[in-house]
Parts: sequence; C-alpha cells; structure tokens
Amino acid sequence: MRRYLMALALFLAACAPQATQAPEARPLLKETAFYPATTGLEWVYVPEGEALSSPPYRVRVEGPALYEGQEAVRFRSFGRGEDRVYYRQVGAFGVRLLGFQDPSARVVFTPPILEYPPEALLAVGYRWGGRVTVRVELLTPGGREPLAQGGLSYTMEVLEEREVRLPAGVFQVYRIRQVYQDERGQDVREVWFSPRVGEVRTREGRVLVEKNF
Repeated sequence: MRRYLMALALFLAACAPQATQAPEARPLLKETAFYPATTGLEWVYVPEGEALSSPPYRVRVEGPALYEGQEAVRFRSFGRGEDRVYYRQVGAFGVRLLGFQDPSARVVFTPPILEYPPEALLAVGYRWGGRVTVRVELLTPGGREPLAQGGLSYTMEVLEEREVRLPAGVFQVYRIRQVYQDERGQDVREVWFSPRVGEVRTREGRVLVEKNF
C-alpha cells in the first residue's frame, strides 16, 4: 500500500509499452499565456534519447472541470498504455496541481501542490515548496474505496535559464529541480519550462517533439 502511494504521489507509475494511434490533423491554435492552458492545446513527447519514430506520449488540454468541488482544467496525458488526467488551476498565482486520476485510482493533494509560481517570481535562484496530504482512492464499479493516505513534502528550485535545442525547436527554458520527500525517502526530478510553450522536458524525462500551437 505504502509503495503504491509513493508511486502515485511522485507521478512515477510504470507504463507498459504500447503504440497509440495519432489523432486526426487539426489546425494550429494560438496561445499567448505564460502558462499555456487553452482547451485544445496538445504537446507530443518521446523519452529523452529515443528515436523520433518511437511511439509518443501526448498531453492535451481538455477544458474546464471540477475536482473535489474546485474549478480546474483537465490535462490528459496518454500513450504507451498510459491514460491519466491531471487537474490543475492556472492563474496569476501560477499553476496548482489538485490531483490526478487514471482508470484505477484517484489521487488528491491537500492543499494543492504549487507546480509553478507567479510569472513575476519565476527567475534563477527562486525556490518554493510546501507540505501536502496525499489521499489515494481505488476506483471500482461500485464507486471509490479509500486505499492510503500520507504526507508529502516538496521543494522546487530554478537552477538556470538557458537555450535548449530539441526536436520541436529551440527554446529558452528555466531548468527547475523538483524534490519530493515522504517517510520512505527522497526523489529528485528535473523539468524544463519554456514560457508560453509549457514543459519542453517533463519530470519523466520526455522531450517535446511537436505541438499544435
């Protein structure tokens, strides 16, 4: 139970390799927000170091939703057997992660995790963090069943701002280190965030190869 909680809380659930069918072609969208979150936006990723022809992972903004009674935006991540929906709030406060859900489980963070700070604060050397309670529920045909609950601390730090060249293009990014800690230990990840583009390298080590805006 505890290991399952840790895996979900740190977004590290394993995925069985499985090719996915590409969605139908759509026109390019416009996006000007510092933290892109317009319905219909889509990012395409492959694991760092893999061939561009490898089966991709996709992240798509599916629009407004409610999560635990709070207004949020649905971000669906899918590919290679993965199908998970993240619920975020995006505004002048930055980006907050309320939780996520896949076909078998639902995870809630109380209070939400602050994934990104307000735009004016995002700069080299800036740090933020907090402590949240993680609640995990199993999703069954009869409804939800409590599985586990525990505490999780996190610290984020902007390490540097630099230019990177990726299959999707050349981007000016903030390298952000993410450190998650619970009673089992610590896990360290790194994200590359590009303003008005989004994550060009995800915490799972996937790099951007295409986007529709």
